[in-house]
Amino acid sequence: MENDFSLLYRRYYSQVYSYVMTLSRNQDTAEEITQQTFVKVLTAKDKFRGESSELTYLCTIARNLFTDMMRMQKKAEELTPIEMDLATETEELIFKIHKVLHSLDEPYKEVFHLRVFGDLSFEKIANLFGKTANWACVTYHRARLKIKEKLEEK
Repeated sequence: MENDFSLLYRRYYSQVYSYVMTLSRNQDTAEEITQQTFVKVLTAKDKFRGESSELTYLCTIARNLFTDMMRMQKKAEELTPIEMDLATETEELIFKIHKVLHSLDEPYKEVFHLRVFGDLSFEKIANLFGKTANWACVTYHRARLKIKEKLEEK
């Protein structure tokens, strides 16, 4: 990469922005992803190996950031009501959920915590426990049901 970050920024900003606009079709998203791309390049300069052009490198980072953003948005849309409450409700409700979560037996407590707060995949959770991804998925869903039941009791 060039040593002068500001030159790199001036040279490629509009091209990266245009590329992200074609992906997102949203000006705000394109601006955010483009900014994140250059921040990532600035904080991880040493990772560019020169195997592609600078523009290709920047667009690859931008595409990966956009993909991550879409994945997170999809995950947020798929959240169950209890998980939405975790993310958006008042501090009081969050405290109640944490209280219920704290009272759960293991491995339900840890699996739920790793999935929701740690944002780990079922495969990674399974790896931590030395179990299968299916086990992690079932345990997580059972934990959700237990939390929901305890909240409905109160």
